[in-house]
Amino acid sequence: MFSYTIDEELKLKLLEARDAEELFLLTDKNRKYLREWMPWVDGTKTTEDSLVYIDQARKQWTAQETVTACILYQGAFCGMIDLHGISRLNRKGAIGYWLSADNQGKGIMTRACRAMVDYAFTYLGLHRVEISAGVHNRKSRAIPERLGFQQEGIARDAQRLYDRYIDLVIYSMLDHEWTGGVPADK
Repeated sequence: MFSYTIDEELKLKLLEARDAEELFLLTDKNRKYLREWMPWVDGTKTTEDSLVYIDQARKQWTAQETVTACILYQGAFCGMIDLHGISRLNRKGAIGYWLSADNQGKGIMTRACRAMVDYAFTYLGLHRVEISAGVHNRKSRAIPERLGFQQEGIARDAQRLYDRYIDLVIYSMLDHEWTGGVPADK
């Protein structure tokens, strides 16, 4: 099973069925906050919905298509991160994430993304990792920018967000460019 200790206060752990209630409660507690950028929130109405999501994530893990992990901060569930769309042929994948509102500003997501990028390049042997974020989602965009990802462009109307479409900024990192999220000396 996937488990990745990042530091003394942060860990990533593969989701298990027993995490369904905790995942649902965290989602429900942050529903209004998450809904601003996450199109799946309205479809998560019960613990059973979270259990279905976990079952799907476990099947994708087994098929080596996705790594979906909960983020544990000081032992408490505080958000999610995944490496999805894994293509062995093209040696690439994409990272998605969300964090509870009360855990913002602690560097949690930057450290979690750094760990997931390391995992993608070091353990999975990927060549390219992408991160997409809404053009106006400054907090989400700050993560790849902080980690040294290159902004490639804007995908117009790339995500349906309830009653409208939003543009996404596409960022990428290649394995030979990765310096562990620390800016390389110029």
